[in-house]
Amino acid sequence: MQGMAPAAHPDPSDLVVGPDGLARPRWAAADPLLREYYDTEWGMPVRDERGLYERICLEGFQSGLSWATILRKRPAFRAAFAGFDPDAVAAFGADDVERLLADAGIVRHRGKIEAAIGNARATVALRADGGLPRLVWSFRPAATPAPRTAAEVPTRSPESEALARALRDRGFRFVGPTTAHALMEAVGLVDTHLVGSHRRGSSGVWPAPPEGA
Repeated sequence: MQGMAPAAHPDPSDLVVGPDGLARPRWAAADPLLREYYDTEWGMPVRDERGLYERICLEGFQSGLSWATILRKRPAFRAAFAGFDPDAVAAFGADDVERLLADAGIVRHRGKIEAAIGNARATVALRADGGLPRLVWSFRPAATPAPRTAAEVPTRSPESEALARALRDRGFRFVGPTTAHALMEAVGLVDTHLVGSHRRGSSGVWPAPPEGA
């Protein structure tokens, strides 16, 4: 949790060393899909409009579900939502909503589908004021957490609360503080890789802490 005094050393029970000799958090150690996502994508900087729009949508669809479920459905989401091209999705209408509700490959939740379409329109509208990447990255905090145990990984922060408010003010939906914090973790605004993980400090945004820190 934020504000908690760090343990003297990383908790070995929260990290799993795989056959490749690399340490990962337990959630990313067993499922090959989650392991690949963790090793190659999670926490790496995303600064393009389409990439950020996609991740906002997927984080919204994930609410109440496992992230593994969303990853397995990601190809179907991309097909259903025109590759998450904001201009294309912004043009979706009532017929598209019904089409998406009939698509068994995605999460068939009317509110989330309508939010994804509305978020595309909000993304397009933001271009007149600097664009989505500029808005999202303006909430990068001055420092990043350095969790040594899973219990120390925050699920929200003052910055995620502020980002959620800013996105909602711009017309985005399904973007509460917890979802905004998950977005910040996923796209590199914060580094919540556990100290001792092979990915800690790998984004280039935040350096790894010195040994013994």
